Amino acid sequence: MTPQEAGRSRPGPVPGTMPEEGAGPVLVLLHGGGPGVDAASNWAAVRTRLSARFRCLAPDLLGFGTQVGGDGTAGLRGPRAWAAARARQVLMLLDQHGLDRVHVVGNSAAGGAAALALLAAAPDRVGRAVLMGGAGTGPLPRTVPFYDEPTRASMRATLGRLVADESAHRDLLDDLAGVRLAQALRPGAEEAFRSMFAEVTDGTPPVDPGTIATPVLALHGERDRVQPVEVSERLAAALPDGRLEVVAGAGHWIHVDRPDEFCTLVGEFLSA
Repeated sequence: MTPQEAGRSRPGPVPGTMPEEGAGPVLVLLHGGGPGVDAASNWAAVRTRLSARFRCLAPDLLGFGTQVGGDGTAGLRGPRAWAAARARQVLMLLDQHGLDRVHVVGNSAAGGAAALALLAAAPDRVGRAVLMGGAGTGPLPRTVPFYDEPTRASMRATLGRLVADESAHRDLLDDLAGVRLAQALRPGAEEAFRSMFAEVTDGTPPVDPGTIATPVLALHGERDRVQPVEVSERLAAALPDGRLEVVAGAGHWIHVDRPDEFCTLVGEFLSA
């Protein structure tokens, strides 16, 4: 199936994947890597809008949500190993759904890095890709957010850094803090999270963006407090067919701070 085909019958739900929504070209949404995240909470602000143009699939990535302690995570250490494992997870998802070729949106150090690994490993399976917040190509965090102080207040502060203006999203952040606290404290979640961001000098080689021929749109919030805009500038410059859009007034969560602009940019790029 190409991204333009939409009529194939749909299989039953795949464990750990939100029910399919929408019709049109298939779009796989890969969520970010914050503590306690899952696909449902990550994409809630834009999923309905994206489903007006695309048939959306949104899996919980390995190490998060329903996939804490999932198959294929034993022995994984460091961001590159986790990204490669998640790329294999996405390929398995595509095969389970009988999808030959899709579009992908990858958010930050989990979904973005997984999308990059997927583009390198199976370029024929992706038509176009949108990578958000540097796609994990920036420096590792100096400390492990939240888990050094695993409280609701710490989770709320961690979430607050993801938006440009906390006062504009106070109710959302308060609600999410409770949801994500419960998920972040599930057995195995902290161990997996710490493993994802461990410093590793050998093992899985890094993805070379210069080898990726897929058209890629790099999105970065102008007021991102997690990674500077320069991270996405370097990424877009290294990609043979990459372009950068800096979204004015947005933080790391572009799709929450500027949902209309986010959906417009994604829709126009993937439909080009």
